[in-house]
Amino acid sequence: MRGYNLSDGFSFGSLIDFDSSNLPLILYSLVIIVFIFLLGLSQRQRLIKTRKLLNDKEQALKIIESQKLELELKNKNITDSLIYAHRIQEARLPSEAYFKEHFKDSFIFFKPKDIVSGDFYWIGERNDYVFIIAADCTGHGVPGALMSMIGLEIIEKTINEGIIEMPSHILAVLDKGLEKTFSREKNIGNIIRDGMDIGLCMINKKQKKMLYAGAFFPLYIIRDNSLIEIKGDKIIIGMNKEGLAYKDHEINLMNDDILYIFSDGYADQFGGSGNRKFMYRRFRYLLLTIHNFPLNDQKAILDENIKTWMGSNSQVDDIMVIGFRPIGEQN
Repeated sequence: MRGYNLSDGFSFGSLIDFDSSNLPLILYSLVIIVFIFLLGLSQRQRLIKTRKLLNDKEQALKIIESQKLELELKNKNITDSLIYAHRIQEARLPSEAYFKEHFKDSFIFFKPKDIVSGDFYWIGERNDYVFIIAADCTGHGVPGALMSMIGLEIIEKTINEGIIEMPSHILAVLDKGLEKTFSREKNIGNIIRDGMDIGLCMINKKQKKMLYAGAFFPLYIIRDNSLIEIKGDKIIIGMNKEGLAYKDHEINLMNDDILYIFSDGYADQFGGSGNRKFMYRRFRYLLLTIHNFPLNDQKAILDENIKTWMGSNSQVDDIMVIGFRPIGEQN
């Protein structure tokens, strides 16, 4: 066995065959390794962030879905309440069949914008007079519907008690009633400033006479193929603090007269080729065009005409048109 020592010419270089010319390659390899490591670390961090974002989005979507379900439930409850309120309001309004008991040749075209309506109508009889009322409360929907219930209550009480029978006086009582209701001390600082437009016909069929009083509501009479307009006073019910008097219009009725009383919803509806209001001029022309048709057909024509006019537009207000022959063999 041979031993070795330093004198034999042994060196570490003889153990490692090192070539300095390979140094750039080694450094390059190290750089590549470090880059790959850092790239992997960056991708890992991105992956963690992405997973966190996805988790946050998932949680957000769960919250949105929960809120959506909650809103849908609340909306359903509100809609159910409005439908119930509509039934109550519908029960308070006279049916078309009841209207026809007084005027066989008649129609009621009633098209609320929302489930409940700010427009309302009423018919009643006392002594030898028949009272026909059409009204339009400021606004529509729930506020208008609540006001319509208050208005109906005051009107029914005033007429059924029989103390006041002149239409103008009934409007004055209604005006004071609404003003009193919405100007109590508890409402000071937040007084409701809504009112009501109304038209009231009081007809004596035996005498063939009618008294009419209106607040911004006109009455149309078609006689001998001509349209006569009876204008209402420009005094809003419930906002007449000066106590201005409403005017009664006395009219002698003819056998072939047709009366129309209506809210402004039909004339104010947007549509047509220029997306503009229907306007009263077109409304009067339409009534003159169709007035010789049976009243039920007139109602159908009014309905179809406004649908065509509206097109893709939404309904802007409650619509109400009442047409009837006040006297004649059919009544």
